[in-house]
Amino acid sequence: MNKRQFIKTTGILTLGAFIAPSVSCSSVLSSTQITPSPVGFELPPLGYAFNALEPHLDAMTMEIHHDKHHQAYVTNLNKALENNTPLKGLSIENICITITSDQTAIRNNGGGHYNHSKFWKWIAPGGANQPQGTLLDAINTSFGSVEEMKNKLSEAAKSRFGSGWAWLSVDTSKKLFISSTPNQDNPLMINLVEKPGTPILGLDVWEHAYYLKYQNRRPDYINAFFNVINWDTVALDYQNAVK
Repeated sequence: MNKRQFIKTTGILTLGAFIAPSVSCSSVLSSTQITPSPVGFELPPLGYAFNALEPHLDAMTMEIHHDKHHQAYVTNLNKALENNTPLKGLSIENICITITSDQTAIRNNGGGHYNHSKFWKWIAPGGANQPQGTLLDAINTSFGSVEEMKNKLSEAAKSRFGSGWAWLSVDTSKKLFISSTPNQDNPLMINLVEKPGTPILGLDVWEHAYYLKYQNRRPDYINAFFNVINWDTVALDYQNAVK
């Protein structure tokens, strides 16, 4: 599905690439969006101890990743939005959908805020350690098996040159697909990505996500990632995406 079809299906009007907050994007966005407070976007709490994902993800990496890197995205996003009236006050999801290539600071920091806000929940401790129910059925339909889905997501993450993300997403036909994006881009960014969709799982392959523990061994980090996925969270995002 190309971008024109995606925009038409989701009911997004892109005159000047602007999206009003009232536009219905039910096939793109989850039912719970990340909205700014009166003072702007805020760093969400991690929700669990920094060492909760050890030995797979170490405490120091988690602390720096959340408290330093994610906070920097939030701070710089708020600065970039100060003089941007059309985007100020929108949810981070609608900002991602609206963003264009010439809005570099909002693109990078808005993407960083959205991606990490979701990432902490996708790797939260607890929950199912394997896909189940309708999500499992969808994975088997799209990829043949969970293992094949993992192989494709791993390959997307390994082959992403430099910094970026690998994604499991739902398209507007409610089918799962895997993609990767550079830097802090994500599949919601319909003006920037080759195939848009709703992310239900993302794998951060920026070096700051793994270098303290894994150094240059990105494949080892990717393998470890599959041990910390909270599949209950992924399943909930899937259900919201296919409503």
